[in-house]
Amino acid sequence: MSDRQLETAADPQFKADVLNGLRGPRRAIPARWFYDERGSELFDDITRLPEYYPTRTETALLQSCSADLAARIGPGAAVIEFGAGSATKTPLLLEAIAPSAYVPIDISGDYLRSSADILQSRFPGLKVIPVEADFTGDVELPEILGASQRLGFFPGSTIGNFVPRSSVDLLRHMRDILGEGAKLLIGFDRIKPDEVLIPAYDDMSGVTAAFNLNLLHRINGELNGNIPVEAFVHDVRWNDMQSRIEMHLRCLRNVEFRVSGEAFAMKAGESIHTENSHKYDLRGLRLLLRAGAWTPIADYSDQKGWFTLVLAEAAPLFAAP
Repeated sequence: MSDRQLETAADPQFKADVLNGLRGPRRAIPARWFYDERGSELFDDITRLPEYYPTRTETALLQSCSADLAARIGPGAAVIEFGAGSATKTPLLLEAIAPSAYVPIDISGDYLRSSADILQSRFPGLKVIPVEADFTGDVELPEILGASQRLGFFPGSTIGNFVPRSSVDLLRHMRDILGEGAKLLIGFDRIKPDEVLIPAYDDMSGVTAAFNLNLLHRINGELNGNIPVEAFVHDVRWNDMQSRIEMHLRCLRNVEFRVSGEAFAMKAGESIHTENSHKYDLRGLRLLLRAGAWTPIADYSDQKGWFTLVLAEAAPLFAAP
C-alpha cells in the first residue's frame, strides 16, 4: 500500500487532531490516539511494571469489595465497559456479579476483538458483544441488551486523562448511553507524594517512554509523516496547580518535519503535550460525579488511600432548591 493509500485509510479524526494539535501555540495531541495495536500492547506492559501501582491497587480493591458490589448490583446486569477490558480486572467483576452480557467499547478494533475473544473463552456462557467506537462520541449499544439493568465499567482511573470540564461532559455522555437507573463503577487515582507518582509514569525500564514515543511512530506510519522520533524524549511533570501528572514529548534539538504534506518546525526544548492524569481527593471525586449527573452510592479505597472505586447511580434528576 502506498503512503497516499495509507493516509487515505487513516482515521480522519486522528488526522484532524494531530494536525490541529501540532499547529497550536501549545502543541498537544489527545491521549486517546496512543491506543493503536502497538500502543495497547505497551500499555498492558505498563500495568505490570513494579512502579505502576494503579493496576495492582485497583485489582486488590475489586477482589475485596466484590461481595458488596454483587449485593448492590444484583445478578443479570449487562456490563458495558468503556475501553477494552484487561485480562485481570474485568474477569473479577464478571465473576462477582454474574452478568447477562458484556459489551466492551474501544477505538482500537484489533485489540478490542482480541480482548473480547480472550474473555469469551474464559466465560463461554456469557454473551460478549464488542463495539468498535470512540466512547466519547456516538455509541449505539446492541439491541439484544433490551431493557436489562446496565452497569457501566470505567476502571484504571482513565477519567483522570480528561480535564475536569471534559470529565463532566464524558460522565453526562455515559449517562445518556446507559440510561436513567443505570449504575457506573469507576476508578479514581488519588493525590499522593511525587516520589510515588513520578516513577509510575517514568519507569526505569523505559516502557512508558516507548508508549509515549509510539504516538510519533503511529503518526509517521498512518499520516505520511517524517518526524525524527530520535529527536524527542519522554518527559513527565507533576503540575500541582492542576493536580495532575503531565506527559510530554520534548524536543532535544531544532527539527523540521512534515505530516500529511503540512510542514512543521519545533525548537529545542519545545514539547508536544500528550497526556494528563488528574489525581483526586475523596470530596473532589464525589463532586465530579455529581456534576456529571451521577449519584455516588458506595466507594471503596485501599488502606493507603492511593486509589478509590466508586459505585454511582444515574438517579432521576430534580431541580435544585
